[in-house]
Amino acid sequence: MKPIYIAAYHQSKFGKLLAVTQEQMIACAVTGACTEIGIAPELIDTGSIAAACNFSLHQQGLMAGLLAGVPGMAAKPIEAVENACASGGQAVLSGIYKLQAGLGETAIAVGLEKMRDDQGRADGKRVGEALGYFSDIDEREGKTFVFPHIFAEIMQQYMQHWSVSEAELASIAVQEYANARHNPYAQMQHVALTLDLATNIGGNNRYLVEGLPLKTYDCSQITDGYAAMILATEEGLARLGVNKHDCVQIAGWGQAVDPLQHEQRNVLEPVGAYRAMRAAYGMAGITPAEVQAAEIHDCFTVMGALGTEIIGKAQPGKGAAYWAGGNAAPDADCGINTSGGLIAKGHPVGATGIAMIGWASWQLLHKVPAPLQVRNAEHAATFNIGGPVCASVCTVLRGPQ
Repeated sequence: MKPIYIAAYHQSKFGKLLAVTQEQMIACAVTGACTEIGIAPELIDTGSIAAACNFSLHQQGLMAGLLAGVPGMAAKPIEAVENACASGGQAVLSGIYKLQAGLGETAIAVGLEKMRDDQGRADGKRVGEALGYFSDIDEREGKTFVFPHIFAEIMQQYMQHWSVSEAELASIAVQEYANARHNPYAQMQHVALTLDLATNIGGNNRYLVEGLPLKTYDCSQITDGYAAMILATEEGLARLGVNKHDCVQIAGWGQAVDPLQHEQRNVLEPVGAYRAMRAAYGMAGITPAEVQAAEIHDCFTVMGALGTEIIGKAQPGKGAAYWAGGNAAPDADCGINTSGGLIAKGHPVGATGIAMIGWASWQLLHKVPAPLQVRNAEHAATFNIGGPVCASVCTVLRGPQ
């Protein structure tokens, strides 16, 4: 296969984009990525775009047509992709697949979500209903906020099966909030979180579902945001005027989907997620021990623990203890979610998977703020999920050679 490189990455600040429209977000994503390397969109051969709530929140389909509406992007092979919260990662894979198929030498992956209104307010029930469509219909009955409820059940199952405490899981959020304070793109940049605040009920922190352990600080954010990544083959880099020795390579990737039906999947050791991650490592020709930085899909703290296990940094049931022991800090064994993760950086659903790969590439390029920089990082891994541990997109990145 052709080596695939990240030629450019660009993202908005995550949080509240107020009256910015979807069309404006897409245009800013494309022009922002192109500006990073001083090119015009005409030099991009093909594109993919990801959004999860465009139908449900904005009554807008045919997102590919909005991408084609950006000057210089018309009349190209463009598609919209959707794989729930893994849509962004899927857009990157879509670009890779097209380049491997010979449909061009350069591709752009764009992801976005507008989840708040023009005043920055979030309609929690409406967003909850929209995201609930990505679960099995039989799991929705009696659940007002479907995904927090489902993951509260997963959290309880994880804690009981592996004898994990609420405090161990809360330590994931505490580390991520600390990271976000140094990330200028993070939604929760100005929020300080201690373990006491994250574990005690009071103020902003409450149990979301009666009888289940999920609390406010265990949850990711409702977020506006966009991200774009330009991918290229070696020939494509030459055309763009970018030196491959200055670029991060997507050295391995994997994708798999487990059944949506709850009774057909093991949420504590998801077969598809592990298979996709193994495929990415195998393609890159490295082991988890050779990864120094990672961005994983922590929509809830229990997924931060599970994701740590899936990328191979902890054995099953030991992911929360890995964080509680300080091993995921930027200066520790493996800097995980140094961006702040979905919990503190934010979770604009369609942009999330692209942003994970983008931040991981910045780690390997030494472009993140100094307090978050992982020293001597040569490889990074990403793990993006969709649904209740259903769709998985994994990548392994190699730093400039």
